[in-house]
This record gives sequence, C-alpha cells and structure tokens, in this order.
Amino acid sequence: MKKIKVGLAEIRLARAPDSLISYGFGSCLGIAIVDPYAKVGGLAHALLASQPGGNPSGNPLKYVDGAIEAMLAALAEAGCARGALLAKTAGGAHMFEAVPRSGGSNIGERNARAAREKLEQLGIPLVAEDVGGNYGRTIELEPDDGTLVVRSLRMGIKRI
Repeated sequence: MKKIKVGLAEIRLARAPDSLISYGFGSCLGIAIVDPYAKVGGLAHALLASQPGGNPSGNPLKYVDGAIEAMLAALAEAGCARGALLAKTAGGAHMFEAVPRSGGSNIGERNARAAREKLEQLGIPLVAEDVGGNYGRTIELEPDDGTLVVRSLRMGIKRI
C-alpha cells in the first residue's frame, strides 16, 4: 500500500489498497470522489471556486469546477460507473480573520459552495463534508471504503 501525494492544483487517482493524501488545506478545498464498487477514488486540491468567465485561465485544476470536471473524466477513463460515484469535501476555511469578507463570503466559503453546486449540477451526491472554521487540514482518501480522513492540529482526526 502506498500513499500518493496530491499537490496544489492537481488531481490524482488511486485504486485500493493505495490512498491519496494532500496537505495544507486552508481556504483551498479538497474534493474526493470515489466509486465504492470499483474501489477507485480521486482527490483534487483546488484553490479557487470557478474559472474566470467559464474559460480555463492557465491550469483549470486550480479551480473547483475545472478540477471536478477533470476528475470525472479521469474516473470514467479508469472504468468507474458515473452512477456509483460519491463525493466528499474538506477545507474551505476562513484563515485570515483580518481579511474582510467580500460580498458576505470568504474564499473558503465560495470554494465549498462552488463544489456543492457543481456536484449537484453533475448529479454526483455530496455525502459528507468538513468545511469552514478557521483552521488548516490534511486529508487522506482511502478508496477501499471511501473514507476521507481529515486531520488538523486544532480538531484532531475525523473520518467522514
């Protein structure tokens, strides 16, 4: 079993017993999508909610919407059944209290909302999330059973 690292503005896939791990989620959002029957999962580390004007500017994986679309394509290519897919998210914190919220929400809230909306639009159930707050997280996806392990210094370990 190996742990596959997912960097900033990246997506990766893993098949059980391997897992996917990503570090340093503040306002960034981790999006995990798994096919529990195929025991294959994907993990994205997205920085911002949506691509400017709906067009990719640079790396589309740094945006929640672009990362979800790319991950769905990669999961389909890996043989996953679209109707079996389940999603979980973590991160989306408000890390800098001194930074005012623009339009009533911060970057983390916008990222979490964008994921909910995109997943709903695509018909992928969002079955669990650990978003918000003002603390960082590390997340690990276990494709074997679809568990998303969320670790933080402040809140300990959660398994969602």
